[in-house]
Amino acid sequence: MELRHLRYFLMVAEELHFTRAAARLNMQQPPLSQQIRALERELGFDLFKRHPKGVDLTAGGQIFLQEARDILTRVEDGARRAARAAQGFEGVLSIGFTSSAAAHPLIPGIIRAYRAAYPNVSLLLSEGNAMELTEDVSQGKIDVGILRAPVSQSQSLGLHRLLNEEMLLVLPVGHPLLAGAQGGESPTVSLKDLADEHFILVRRQGAPGMYARLLQACENAGFTPKVAFEIERMLTNISLVASGAGISVVPASMRGFHSESVVYCRIRDARPRLVAPITLIRSNEDKGPVQQNFITMAREFGRQYRKV
Repeated sequence: MELRHLRYFLMVAEELHFTRAAARLNMQQPPLSQQIRALERELGFDLFKRHPKGVDLTAGGQIFLQEARDILTRVEDGARRAARAAQGFEGVLSIGFTSSAAAHPLIPGIIRAYRAAYPNVSLLLSEGNAMELTEDVSQGKIDVGILRAPVSQSQSLGLHRLLNEEMLLVLPVGHPLLAGAQGGESPTVSLKDLADEHFILVRRQGAPGMYARLLQACENAGFTPKVAFEIERMLTNISLVASGAGISVVPASMRGFHSESVVYCRIRDARPRLVAPITLIRSNEDKGPVQQNFITMAREFGRQYRKV
């Protein structure tokens, strides 16, 4: 039994007349009659009672009509859903992100726009550090990771730099380096003035690229930084700065956190320049339409943001 047999049967059942049904199907009446006879032989019972003015459905034909309609409706719905899935309009997308990347307005903007454009794609969101997300993408546990500096340059991973932003020094309110600030404005601090300070940093395995860049800049400024604490999340180090436990360096997009207890300052004379990238990572092995649509949107948002 083929789908065309069901469509032929439905047309005859609607018209209750072979000639009219054949005209609507754009075919001759004899071949249509032959196809219906073949279908009846396959089923083992008559679908129609034939008479000079046309046909009527038999009891079996009436039940088969309901089933045929259901089958064709399911096939059509399935074809539509499959086409939408092939275009990335339906499916599941798992996204992991670091807390510092998610703090930048670019990331919630991308996710909000993607949800609006693809409402039938289910988003699974999770948080981790850069190393955890890199491993999860490599192992296929998540589809996309959004982090700062990538941990791995593995050929199995695709990397898309969405933007770079400035890193800011975080000092507790009342810190001596803020004494010269005028009118409530925070000063620009030279990196070499931080030689005697105690740093609070994200663990090297959690943010290896930014950690290494800061250490190199300090070495180039003539000192090795004194690390008081290494923590898992950048939000935690801002809290520790607010408590007076030390100083830190964070991406500029985090400047709103604990604004009553800390002051964010620009850094002068850092070599290399201290920047916090936002990077999207994905596996090169699997790039389905759902994933590709998200990557395309994220890269476009990144391009637009860099122009501002």
